[in-house]
Amino acid sequence: MNQHTIKRFEDELTELKEKVLAMGGLVEKATKRSMNSLIKQDSKRAHKVIDRDHAINTLEVEIDDMTRTILALRQPAAGDLRFIMTTIKVVTDLERMGDLAENIAENMLKTEEHPLTQISSLQSFSDLVLDQLTQALNAFSKGDLDDAMVCIEENQKVQQNFKSMQREYLTYMMEDPRQITAGLIATDIARSLERIGDHAVNVAEMVIYMVKGKEVRHVDTDTATALINE
Repeated sequence: MNQHTIKRFEDELTELKEKVLAMGGLVEKATKRSMNSLIKQDSKRAHKVIDRDHAINTLEVEIDDMTRTILALRQPAAGDLRFIMTTIKVVTDLERMGDLAENIAENMLKTEEHPLTQISSLQSFSDLVLDQLTQALNAFSKGDLDDAMVCIEENQKVQQNFKSMQREYLTYMMEDPRQITAGLIATDIARSLERIGDHAVNVAEMVIYMVKGKEVRHVDTDTATALINE
């Protein structure tokens, strides 16, 4: 490549990264807004999450188009290729997180007829998951392996909390069958949050691949740490 072409390529990669981070910001905002709508019983906020999901989907399409163009015209290699492959995977996870945030908002609207009494545990759980998401996005933004590993390690706590909440809601429904619908709504919200955490872990794992070229999906944290330190 000549210097002009190299500069254009670098600019394209910078723009691609900015679009991914913008999409991540929208997902983060949608998740916070959907949970705030639940906590404050604010249906307007819930409708905003649902109405604005198209912005996340639009960015997904734009990023997909950019990555295809770059792959076809620039034929990147080594670290640049890993960055683009990471982007393709990360965008898929972000789009799914956006759908899950929308699902939380839709469930919030159901609570207008079936009020929840277990909102405090959902609020605490969402704080934990949002921390994971922030760590994953920071890891992608800075290529930071420490943030990536913290996100991955936090998933054990997320899974433990989710199982505990499932038991809590099941007991609640068994003790008062009139609350079964509300209990099912709360369980579905918790499941959506848990899955957002899973997708955040996927992002963090791809950051490790991007930075180190090491595949850490489907391995335990000790193995992931050993691979990073090789």
